[in-house]
Amino acid sequence: MHRIHGFVLAVAALTLVSGASCVHAQDTNRPVAGGGITVRSWMGRIDPKELRGGEKLENARLTKDGDALHVTTGPAVAYWNPENTAGGNYTVKATFKEARYMNLNTHPHPYGIFIAGNDMGTDRQSYLYCAAYGNGTFIVRGFGPAPFQMNGRGSSNSAVNRASGPGEPVTQEIALSAKGNKVECAINGTVVATYDKSLIVADGKLKSTDGVYGIRFAHNTEAIVTGLTMTSP
Repeated sequence: MHRIHGFVLAVAALTLVSGASCVHAQDTNRPVAGGGITVRSWMGRIDPKELRGGEKLENARLTKDGDALHVTTGPAVAYWNPENTAGGNYTVKATFKEARYMNLNTHPHPYGIFIAGNDMGTDRQSYLYCAAYGNGTFIVRGFGPAPFQMNGRGSSNSAVNRASGPGEPVTQEIALSAKGNKVECAINGTVVATYDKSLIVADGKLKSTDGVYGIRFAHNTEAIVTGLTMTSP
């Protein structure tokens, strides 16, 4: 009995270690052929860890597809038009369509809206983003300029649409709002996260909720973005 019990414990421990390895495993970046930015007035910057790893902005691609923005990454990246700014009370929203879920990766990767961009394009850039995965989860994170998390490794919510499987389409409408002393993220019309501004505008986080807004994509992800707009009361 003791031998059997010990064997079961050993297998369980091995399973836990293997599972943990799968959770934290990262697929390598896939540079995008013909990368760079071809949309007039738009700029971009890849994440600091990508820069440290030798990646470059040209390994991701931002193009125009009619009135839509077409993003394909390589490295994780934020894109913005410096003329797009928001201050006071406002809502920034856009619709993201992943035509072929997980077509460039081995596990779900997120995409979404960022707001409160300051010092964009520099080593000091800061912003907050809310991004959805095609598996029903979302994350709220930022750079200040060091990365910070607002909901850990992510949260599940029934409002976030799920793809029926790899290679299938999935669409998310994502909005970030600054309202009074709160910041809200809404996905597909449902508020999924709310934070006091004092938790976000703080040392090591944001300078302000005022600033540039744009879109952010994780690495090895492709989607079409439509309806990127800012409204205020």
